[in-house]
Amino acid sequence: MKPTPKTLLVLGGIITAISLSSCGEKKAEQAAPTGGSAAAPAKTALPPGETENLDLEKVYPKPMFVGTPIPTGNIPNMEKADPDAVKKRDVKVPKGTVNVAKGKPVTSSDPAPFIGTFDLVTDGDADGADGNYVELSPGPQWIQVDLGASMNVWKVLLWHFHKNTVIYFSVVVQVSDDPEFKIGVTTLFNNDIEDKLKLGTKGTDKNYIETNHGRFIEGNGAKGRYVRCWSAGNSANEMNHYVELQVYGTPAK
Repeated sequence: MKPTPKTLLVLGGIITAISLSSCGEKKAEQAAPTGGSAAAPAKTALPPGETENLDLEKVYPKPMFVGTPIPTGNIPNMEKADPDAVKKRDVKVPKGTVNVAKGKPVTSSDPAPFIGTFDLVTDGDADGADGNYVELSPGPQWIQVDLGASMNVWKVLLWHFHKNTVIYFSVVVQVSDDPEFKIGVTTLFNNDIEDKLKLGTKGTDKNYIETNHGRFIEGNGAKGRYVRCWSAGNSANEMNHYVELQVYGTPAK
């Protein structure tokens, strides 16, 4: 099963304005998985005089919105439109920062995707075309990338399905050195406002519409070898989709 223009629920008449808003940056927050603890996401200062800017223009795929907008009514906790959100992104990182997730192995709570293979999530290609995404089962699901070693995570870019204007629910992004995410967990993004995932903390981030610019998330130097991303269905159906996860980091000190 995959999204079609006829089944997708979108916010009628405001695609352009709100779609850009999905790129606003978010500050890290603290949350804990059931039975575990969360490390405080203290902001790590960048080395003075040793920083550079990420060239994200090269990784943004082309827009792929298709279909006719259909009014959806009110979706709670939606972020406010900001046409300049992409321009406001803070892309300054320590020198030597790269996408440490590229080519790294991906596992999931759903070991047998309906569509696609897990290597698509870290292949460096965020294009939203058919054949470039993984579709997981309904309900709460996660994907997890093993960075191979503990890293300081500075920025994260996450793309779900963005060929149509879709809103994914209960989106949570976490970092840990524990592959089971039971201890030492830092939560970088959480819009699970009702704690449907039962991670122990209600989220405070906003729901957003997927776009070709992805969700830009501040890592603030959070330390961990594993990055886990949760979702629980979307505004079109109950399925979970992942196009690309990029983690910009440096070896942990």
